[in-house]
Amino acid sequence: MTRVIHTGDTHIGYQQYHSAERRQDFLDAFEQVVDDAIEMDVAALVHAGDLFHDRRPELPDLLGTLNALRRLAGADIPFLAVVGNHESTRGGQWLDLFERLDLATRLGSEPVMVDSAAIYGLDHVPVSRREDLDYEFTPPSDDVTQSVLVSHGLFTPFAHANWETETVLAESNIDFDAVLLGDNHEAGIEQVDETWVTYCGSTERASASERDGRGYNVVEFSDEPGPSGVDIRQRSVKTRPFVFVSVDLAEGEGSSRVREQVRQYDLDEAVVSVEILGDGDPVTPANIEEFALDRGALVARVTDRREIETETELSVSFADPDAAVDEKIRELELSETALDIDETVRASKLADSNVREAVSQLVEDGVEDEPADPADDPVSDDQPEAESETAGDKSTDEPANEPATDGQLSLEDLQ
Repeated sequence: MTRVIHTGDTHIGYQQYHSAERRQDFLDAFEQVVDDAIEMDVAALVHAGDLFHDRRPELPDLLGTLNALRRLAGADIPFLAVVGNHESTRGGQWLDLFERLDLATRLGSEPVMVDSAAIYGLDHVPVSRREDLDYEFTPPSDDVTQSVLVSHGLFTPFAHANWETETVLAESNIDFDAVLLGDNHEAGIEQVDETWVTYCGSTERASASERDGRGYNVVEFSDEPGPSGVDIRQRSVKTRPFVFVSVDLAEGEGSSRVREQVRQYDLDEAVVSVEILGDGDPVTPANIEEFALDRGALVARVTDRREIETETELSVSFADPDAAVDEKIRELELSETALDIDETVRASKLADSNVREAVSQLVEDGVEDEPADPADDPVSDDQPEAESETAGDKSTDEPANEPATDGQLSLEDLQ
């Protein structure tokens, strides 16, 4: 029996709600998975992408991740991973650096053997490039009991899907017995053409919409070959409590009724999300947020659904404004240069006086990177570099390194 942990969407470095404590929570959750892997003495820790929340993680997040990976290495537990859309860059990936430090293995078209299981990887691929994939993998040896694919994307038959699992399985030259996925933050398991297809879910709540508990998968491979020899079970991760309060105000009811409902919950060190519905009197969100903070909440956000429904048709929760802005940025299908500019303006710690200079340099670098002749452009005119993606994780879809191709795109090209 071979046991591995399947995790993903750890989003280390995400300073949710601009809270330093929330940023630490994401690293703590990953470290908890590492602790469990060591305690369970698993054969490998498999990560399905979005190890980091940003393409440019800051030094404390890198150091924390390196420390966790060193603990894994010290316990002789390999860290096997693919690149997700949040961390993907055109140049080298952080995963490549960890591999050079002998702390990780980047999964790809060559099988990585974990006992008698052959594990392959497929990094996140923008929608515009998927039709060129050849899904060619190096066949494993004859004594392999299971072949496993690890990938990052929104696959059928799960919510928000834009990538057909049936196509991947049909066009691959390997008969996969299990597909271990990241990108969708909700855990789930299905069978597609007898192959087990599963999301492990995120290890921390990256959005107020993620109400269920967080966790990862424990996957066991038996000596029985094929999908029947695969067992997948969800295991929970202890995270900071989120308190969800929904208040349906009747006519004549207002802030006092909201406070009365909030008072019924233990808010100590919790992230509190208050949703206001109904027909009652106007409510000032700031007053309710202050009330929750006074009762021990770490973060408090109030969403008055009545105002949203009358002012806009967009389904945006201001309980998580960062995620709402990220979603709208993603829908604009911006180039990598534009995404860099957005990141510099909104998320960098540069002094205001230096932002203009930094943005000017990004624009200049972006122009220099543009090919002089359209024929030299590795992406055709009808294939935009950045893809829009309707995801449960509020992802920003960014392309990986894009080499020139003559039609089909091999898995090696993605690395």
